[in-house]
Amino acid sequence: MARFCTLFSGSSGNCTYIGTGSGGILIDVGVSAKRINLALEQIGVDRNEIKAIFITHEHSDHISGLKTISKNWDIPIYASAATAATLESSDKICPTTNINIIGENAIDINNMVVSRFSTLHDCVGSSGYTITLPDGIKSVVCTDLGVITDEVRNALNGCNIVMLESNHDVMMLENGPYPYVLKRRILSDNGHLSNASCAIELPGLISNGATRIVLSHLSRENNHPEIVRATARASLIDNGMIEDSDYLLHIASPCGSKMIIC
Repeated sequence: MARFCTLFSGSSGNCTYIGTGSGGILIDVGVSAKRINLALEQIGVDRNEIKAIFITHEHSDHISGLKTISKNWDIPIYASAATAATLESSDKICPTTNINIIGENAIDINNMVVSRFSTLHDCVGSSGYTITLPDGIKSVVCTDLGVITDEVRNALNGCNIVMLESNHDVMMLENGPYPYVLKRRILSDNGHLSNASCAIELPGLISNGATRIVLSHLSRENNHPEIVRATARASLIDNGMIEDSDYLLHIASPCGSKMIIC
């Protein structure tokens, strides 16, 4: 039986587990190795069952546990060529670690096929990942992007489990305490996806095979889970889609596992 689990999600740290009874992978390690190990134990996964770690980009909320993990856990690490170069030239990873490059070709990890696609964010080599499980169920992890490009949309379409960013409510952000420069960065094409922009995509994703939607990377200052849920549901209702019949909707919490049994 396969499992998809958001261990941590948001600006304070991100880490997602996807696996089967014979092992799994992590997408990002944005909190301490100790916290990730504890979170894995809480879902009944031993860290030795992790077969690979995939990094989306080099921002601290996605890699803060990487240096310790790369030093002490014997687990292959994958990233885009640009992200790998950035990590290897910094103090964010153990200097002796060789990062595996994932490019256009998919990689088979423990009978799970992992593919990379590019996302628009304010860093080089930012990535999303699709993961096809042994039973054919396809999932995707896609956060930290300002807009949905054609490449992103093509990667999302056809996935059964979609983890997509719903970072902020635009009005909350524009009227909130953030400095102007930071607001412009978040709202830019290289920033973060708003609730409204995310919600627009959901009917098409469900029409193309998605049955489980996980809305993630919520801002603590500029969003609220109920606003996220209401915005998404309004878009889906307008398109004649019924929750718990056509789709299941999950909101990822900052910490605390959100488990989906595949």
